[in-house]
Amino acid sequence: MVTYSEAGVDISLEEKTVKALTGELSETLDYRNIIKNTGHFAALVDFGSKAIAMSTDGVGSKILIANLMNKYDTVGIDCIAMVVNDILCVGAEPIAMVDYLAVEEPNPEIASEIGKGLKTGCQQAKIAMIGGETASLPKIIKDFDLAGTGIGIVDKENIITGSEIKDGDIILGIESSGVHSNGLSLARKALLDLAKYNVEDKLPADESITVGEALLEPTIIYVDPIMDLLKSGIEVHGLGHITGGGFSNLKRLNKNMSYYINELPETLPVFQEIQKTGIESKEMYHVFNMGIGFCVILDKEYKEQALEILNKYHNTYEIGEIKEDADNKVLITARNENIEL
Repeated sequence: MVTYSEAGVDISLEEKTVKALTGELSETLDYRNIIKNTGHFAALVDFGSKAIAMSTDGVGSKILIANLMNKYDTVGIDCIAMVVNDILCVGAEPIAMVDYLAVEEPNPEIASEIGKGLKTGCQQAKIAMIGGETASLPKIIKDFDLAGTGIGIVDKENIITGSEIKDGDIILGIESSGVHSNGLSLARKALLDLAKYNVEDKLPADESITVGEALLEPTIIYVDPIMDLLKSGIEVHGLGHITGGGFSNLKRLNKNMSYYINELPETLPVFQEIQKTGIESKEMYHVFNMGIGFCVILDKEYKEQALEILNKYHNTYEIGEIKEDADNKVLITARNENIEL
């Protein structure tokens, strides 16, 4: 069995590391007017009648695929997507970002290509890139690393914390474009090391694309559909970005609920090929988005109205329901398997 840990990423150790870091910082929340216990994907700062949402993230090891393909004009889209999609989860509208590009050695040609992707991402998210930092760090950075920090704004009365999620609510899942920008260490190990594919090889499950193209496919930016939904007046109880940790991300939204997912669409070809290399289903759903990049939780009475809005942008499905349960688990039924996260 191949695991994410064997590919070099230990999720449980990452969680312990984050807790060790944030444990030293929790008292700083008292230094300013921070809205506490609400920032499951993005943090919130009180600003009068509004709140400022903030989030930071990076592209991760997807950069290694870009290096193999010598193609750098899409990783900027991933950088924007990973940040703004998190900001959306508290009901905030993303408005601006700053980027951080750390390089082993300055390369204007590659920087220009990265900039093209950042510009495209900003256009899709309708945000401004208002500044940033480029650092040359030989002996610290290999090739380059790309990350960003973004802000959004939300009326305090419209903040979505997940506290309104209730027994019987439904879960709508918006399609992903592929691996997005999480789990690439495991995806690379599976397809490039175990299956011995090259990035130029056709993906067997979908020969219209290469393995490299499937792995480099940019993360979907969900700003347009989610903002359209939020402005429609539909009462939304929870929003979840399915990133690192897969569907276990949903447990962040309300710890008194469990999430039953039993109507997922057919698995995308890239995930089919990854799993063929010997990765167990539980590991797949704990690491990858498996074709669903963003989830919306609301009362079932709004199902048809919400689907009508969201399907204008991306294929959206009713994938499950909420049950009140202090065990706070995700239960997935897929391909005759029952998986608990």
